[in-house]
Amino acid sequence: MSTSVHTVCDAAAAQAADRKRSPSHPRLVIATTILASSLAFIDGSVVNVGLPAIGASFQADAAGLQWVVNPYLLPLSALLLLGGAAGDRFGRRRLLVAGVGLFGLASLACAAAPNLTLLLVARFVQGASAAMLLPSSLAILGQSFTGEAKGRAVGIWAAAGAAAGAIGPVLGGWLIDAAGWRLIFLINVPLCVATVAFAYLYVDADIDDAAEPLDLMGATLATMGLGLTTWALTEVSGRGWSAFASVILGAGIICSILFLICERRLGDKAMMPLALFGSASFVGLTLLTLLLYAALGGLFVLVPYVLIEAAGYSATQAGAALLPLPLVIALASPAAGALSARTGPRWPLVIGSVIVALGFLLTLRIGPDTSYWLNVLPAMIVIALGLAGAVAPLTTAVLMSVDNRHTGAASGLNSAVARTGGLLATALIGTVLASTGPALMSAFGVAAMVGAGLCVGASLSGLLLIAQDAPGDK
Repeated sequence: MSTSVHTVCDAAAAQAADRKRSPSHPRLVIATTILASSLAFIDGSVVNVGLPAIGASFQADAAGLQWVVNPYLLPLSALLLLGGAAGDRFGRRRLLVAGVGLFGLASLACAAAPNLTLLLVARFVQGASAAMLLPSSLAILGQSFTGEAKGRAVGIWAAAGAAAGAIGPVLGGWLIDAAGWRLIFLINVPLCVATVAFAYLYVDADIDDAAEPLDLMGATLATMGLGLTTWALTEVSGRGWSAFASVILGAGIICSILFLICERRLGDKAMMPLALFGSASFVGLTLLTLLLYAALGGLFVLVPYVLIEAAGYSATQAGAALLPLPLVIALASPAAGALSARTGPRWPLVIGSVIVALGFLLTLRIGPDTSYWLNVLPAMIVIALGLAGAVAPLTTAVLMSVDNRHTGAASGLNSAVARTGGLLATALIGTVLASTGPALMSAFGVAAMVGAGLCVGASLSGLLLIAQDAPGDK
């Protein structure tokens, strides 16, 4: 998924972190966090462009292609909050280094995978290590800077994430065309080495502070609930309903219910405090995030796939086709943020989601003989304009919807929900990935309509549940 869409949501976690000390090398601390987070962001988007090549290499069916994406998103979605808590408990630099090192080893395993099964295992490890390094990189920013310096540092981090979102798919497509899909994983290795070296040289050593025990039971149940549900939805979308899929789905629902019971017993010590959902605005924002990012999760997988398989694009061209999204978002977000400050975040979120829905309808014009400038580009620009109107106000609205004690948990949960939306969407697009020829375009059209409907649902969630705050309020 596009990096620029995630960075604004993630940045709130850094803003919520407490400052502990001033860094000796502030610019190099920022560089370290950018290098670390770029691993998680780029890998999440580059693989989408590589799906046709990976599928051809392993003769993978639709379910196999879905699982190339989902083993990464699953642990990242389920363990993101636990990763932040683990950094608080064991040390943020320590967890960052461990996560980056594990990510590098998993990337090597992906590049060397002799079959699809081992690739999926390595992708799961990549996702788990990304859940370790991403919140730690943001927490290091939060603890290292204060006041205006913190705002500038987070802004630089977010801008670098947008740049990574722009470069990643294009670079990945070029590498696939030039040398094959395995190289998109090998490029992570030198980045990992550089990040670990920078962390040891320029990030201050951890201070051992008292911390609450980790919510390991909650993390286990969340992973099982998401994993089993995703497995069932993937089976249904690729092969249709079966007794096996029903049993797996039921087990996933049971694990999810047990997760909620566990979190309720732990109260504020839980990795997902249920007190957050006492706010109607937070419930609306959570629904809006889930629906909007589910729509986008399908888009970022299917558009490159259709352009390669149906329109004859090369991997480089398909990656470049998405380039307007992060560029327009980066250019338009400041104006959207200023508008949100004057009007409150509710209406930008409502209207922005509707504009994204219109962009999805424009993707219906994509076909085998499609013109990029007349058919693909207009859809990408409209979607990007809608996202620019919604993403920046989303962070503000999340922080406004809860008390100060829960801002860190709320921003972290919102980021996890965004990735869960992408995970569930990828689990449901098997019918499209299994189609060829005219059937592929027909299935893509249905998916685009569903995506537009999800965006309308996101808009309604904002309209009905998010409180209208006066301009200038917190």
